[in-house]
Amino acid sequence: MSVMAFQAPPPSVCIVTPALADANNGNWQTARRWARMLGSVYRVRLVREWPDNERLASQDGLMLALHARRSAASVAAWAQKHPDRPLVLTLTGTDLYRDIAHDPQAQHSLAVADRLVVLQEAGADQLPPGLRDRCRVVFQSSTTRQALPKTSRHLRVVVVGHLREEKSPQTVFDIARRLRPQDGIRIDHLGHALDPALGEEAQATARACPHYRWLGGVPHTQARERIQRAHVLLHPSRMEGGAHVIMEAVTSGTAVLASNVPGNVGMLGCDYAGFFPWGDVTAACTLLRQCRDSLGEHIPPQPSLLRHLLAQCRSRAPLFAPAAEARALQSVLAEALCWKPVAV
Repeated sequence: MSVMAFQAPPPSVCIVTPALADANNGNWQTARRWARMLGSVYRVRLVREWPDNERLASQDGLMLALHARRSAASVAAWAQKHPDRPLVLTLTGTDLYRDIAHDPQAQHSLAVADRLVVLQEAGADQLPPGLRDRCRVVFQSSTTRQALPKTSRHLRVVVVGHLREEKSPQTVFDIARRLRPQDGIRIDHLGHALDPALGEEAQATARACPHYRWLGGVPHTQARERIQRAHVLLHPSRMEGGAHVIMEAVTSGTAVLASNVPGNVGMLGCDYAGFFPWGDVTAACTLLRQCRDSLGEHIPPQPSLLRHLLAQCRSRAPLFAPAAEARALQSVLAEALCWKPVAV
């Protein structure tokens, strides 16, 4: 990754994210990684709301905000206080596939932003046509990790996502209840119960289904290790902006089975063979059983689904390289600032 320098002292970039370290979610992971990537070029600070400090806020030269609706107050304050300073807005899944269609605050955030960032290649399709020329794609990244030893006794499936409606945990519960213990498919479900009712349902499913475990929230490092050991990441979400766990699986030698919502298609590509219709438990179980049939000593001579998915993931992995993300992000900010970076 090249280092860039500016002909004038670099401005301060204020990254606004509604989720900080205590949330341990995708927004926080993105904000922390971007702060690190931009730190070699800019002075970077990371806040939950803007303005947070009168002296520091007056020195900010660019706002990079995550979330059109949840960061709307900060975006509006910036646009009023600094109409001559650039604003870059990153759109999440709930922005693209829910809020910008009807929420006035989210719509105002779109209107005042100089550049719009989406995290997968299908995101721009959700924007009003008049705003698409402001939109840039920045794929998020993940460090490559070697796949850990995987058992051949059963198909190990991992689901990673806090229990909330957007992640469709009910689909996971229904899949677990449809499968039988003797099917040779084991599901580990990671994530805090942000909705207590979903936590109760997870516990009930675990009691009824010995092949399903809800492990609650775990540190990010442990979640990644479980992804590395799994054969399959199951990602049945209802809406997505660009899921971290998909890129973490792709860069860890783990295949993905995902709902065919636009955010997942934009991450994996429209020709990916591991999609199932959102909420379609029968289709998801069929794919899981096909992946299970790839295991053991009697692997069919023809290419198995699991092998095919892994090959497709390998071809997609370069999109999620840290250097590619850093280049794309730095390009968006340099464009918004109308400064020409010089490689050094």
